[in-house]
Amino acid sequence: MEEYSRYIARRRARFDGISGQVNIPYGAVLEVRDGLLYWKGEQLCATTCQNAYDFFSRDDDGQGRERGALVTAILARLRPKNERDNCQGRWDKVWGDSLCQRYRRPEHKDRWLWSYDFFNAPVCDLQHIAALIGAK
Repeated sequence: MEEYSRYIARRRARFDGISGQVNIPYGAVLEVRDGLLYWKGEQLCATTCQNAYDFFSRDDDGQGRERGALVTAILARLRPKNERDNCQGRWDKVWGDSLCQRYRRPEHKDRWLWSYDFFNAPVCDLQHIAALIGAK
């Protein structure tokens, strides 16, 4: 697993971190050291934890905002909007796509969980996934 050097907040982050309650604004830049995210010198969380996946995007290539927007759009598009929204067709496209398969956690054979690599994927891969499922 590659370690990245810089992350940004892709949305406001409010949660209990390693060093206590945090309230990080959208677009804030975070440091990475030894697999942990830091905000203003305080430890937040591991780069591989759910809070990191939910709130932050790697930005060492300067594409963190775009990466974050695409991840957010993809996740939203794969979530049913209401009781009548059958998103199974979108999920079938994901399951059948070889690029998407690279970003699935392989230890879960019967359900899809996005891997760490998905949340840090190159923007061009995320654009492909977004187009595949019609995410905007």
